[in-house]
Amino acid sequence: MGKLTHLGRRGEARMVDVSGKAATERVAVAEGRVVLSAATLAVVLKGDAKKGDVLGAARIAGIMAAKKTHELIPLCHPLALSKVEVDIEPQRRPPGLVVRATVKVSGPTGVEMEALTAVSIACLTIYDMVKAVERGMRIEGIHLVEKRGGKSGVYRAKGG
Repeated sequence: MGKLTHLGRRGEARMVDVSGKAATERVAVAEGRVVLSAATLAVVLKGDAKKGDVLGAARIAGIMAAKKTHELIPLCHPLALSKVEVDIEPQRRPPGLVVRATVKVSGPTGVEMEALTAVSIACLTIYDMVKAVERGMRIEGIHLVEKRGGKSGVYRAKGG
């Protein structure tokens, strides 16, 4: 296991210096799920939520969140992202919505945190927009599916 780079020996925080790293194309894909009832899923897919277009709002929220990751997660680098895509697919059994974010940058550091932040905020937006219909929804399984680029190469989650 590598040593932690954001904290010094005495606990002092520092942003990692990536200036010596090569700028390469880096891509990260993250995924999560909102588990809800079939009735709530029907409301979302029909577009009948009182707050409006749930899926459209969640996609926009996820994209905006990826762009603001450095403001939300301590010591993350601000990045000039070249792509943020948030896809939301309904699942009938068990009922829910699978949220997947793909983030790309050409730079000296990866975009895993941006992809994970996009998924998290998109899921929270879905919850917020339909909580009046169902408060028992669950957000689960948020994880990194894949990352490519940089010195560490390719990572793919097991089973995904």
